[in-house]
Amino acid sequence: MAPTEKQKMLAGGFYDASDAELQAEHRAARQWMARYNAMLGHAPAELHAALAERLAAVGEGTVVRPPFHCDYGFNIRLGAGVFLNFNCVILDVMEVSIGDRTQIGPGAQILAADHPRDAAQRAAGLEFGRPVRIGRDVWIGAGAIILPGVTIGDGALVGAGSVVTRDVPAGATAFGNPARIRG
Repeated sequence: MAPTEKQKMLAGGFYDASDAELQAEHRAARQWMARYNAMLGHAPAELHAALAERLAAVGEGTVVRPPFHCDYGFNIRLGAGVFLNFNCVILDVMEVSIGDRTQIGPGAQILAADHPRDAAQRAAGLEFGRPVRIGRDVWIGAGAIILPGVTIGDGALVGAGSVVTRDVPAGATAFGNPARIRG
């Protein structure tokens, strides 16, 4: 039996995002986001419970300030004490994991979704993804963009507005476009 488009997506292979099953999952995520993003004034416990309905894992004490946007939600794993400020975007076609006590500034984008470099494959509607892994005790500044396949090590710092195209080692400071490791 041939793998489904969702199975291909989760395995990191080329998949067709217009597939009916994936479109249904995306609609469900949009409905969840509409409800979650309308909860701005709700108590932290209510927000946490709503996150747990859709995300793969949500650690104790985690806060995601609405509005928040994602592709599916079910590929997002947030450790304990994670903080995502307003307007964060996570394109989670593959797993996006964020470790304990990591803080992410407003308007940050974490992108596991990618597209073929070949024009014919793009024209055919194919996409693929690469997982993003962010360690514990990381700080990511406002407006930073984390590209597909990037790993950011424990205790690293990413400057505001940076575009992270490569892995950032544990304890390192990276900033700029593209982000570079700095003293």
